[in-house]
Amino acid sequence: MVQYAVHHKRGDRKKSNHRGLKLLERSMDSLNNAMTFEFDHLFILTDIGASEANRLSSFGLVEGGSRIHHGQGTANRCFFFHNAMLELLWIHDPEEAKSEPIHQTRLWERSTNRNNGACPFGICLRPAKGSEDTVAFSSWAYRPPYLSETMSIRVATNSDVLTEPMLFQISFGKRPDQYSAQKSQPLEHGVGFREITRVELVSPAANNPSPELQALLETNHLKLRIGTEYFVELGFDGEVQGKQVDFRPELPLIISW
Repeated sequence: MVQYAVHHKRGDRKKSNHRGLKLLERSMDSLNNAMTFEFDHLFILTDIGASEANRLSSFGLVEGGSRIHHGQGTANRCFFFHNAMLELLWIHDPEEAKSEPIHQTRLWERSTNRNNGACPFGICLRPAKGSEDTVAFSSWAYRPPYLSETMSIRVATNSDVLTEPMLFQISFGKRPDQYSAQKSQPLEHGVGFREITRVELVSPAANNPSPELQALLETNHLKLRIGTEYFVELGFDGEVQGKQVDFRPELPLIISW
């Protein structure tokens, strides 16, 4: 057997060790970010009434509670899973949506232009237990009328970048399987889904993410890739069955499990 010896110059060895340390540091930072935050929910902007929810129900998802966000001008239909929620959101009252301080969220512009270049999604994180004072991205305090005066939502400072999803974080968020009895939602679905384990945004603007979106990507709770149109892929339960359903064009959503 011919033996080959690999020789390293001292400088090469140092460079190699340095690269290895950098990779290890990045891996540790990534792990820490993932443990500091949790994915809370995704919203998709729709037409009034979100008739698209009916197709999700026909597929086998069980719809949960809905609500009107008084003062914000929006309403929703929701589907809850053990660790997170899928929300279909629409403008219920245009005047409220365009009022102070709601207009700063750009929900009105995002909704009315969602078929004309605006990203129709919102992505919400919640802090993990013990990290309640940590926000994933630079943000401003949003205090919609439907919340108590002591509560706020941290909205990312890129909220006027309509080619990216609205990013926000709620300190009061919980896993749906930890809701109180009064707020409990149906979590068992005919298709058997339990947890959202992948959220991947496909976007025509993916090549140049803002610092706020980049910060969210670094939490490992969102993946991003380039595409010709906006849509989201939601993966459930590790996608071990290798199945997929595409709800486009009615809803910019693909589900894999």
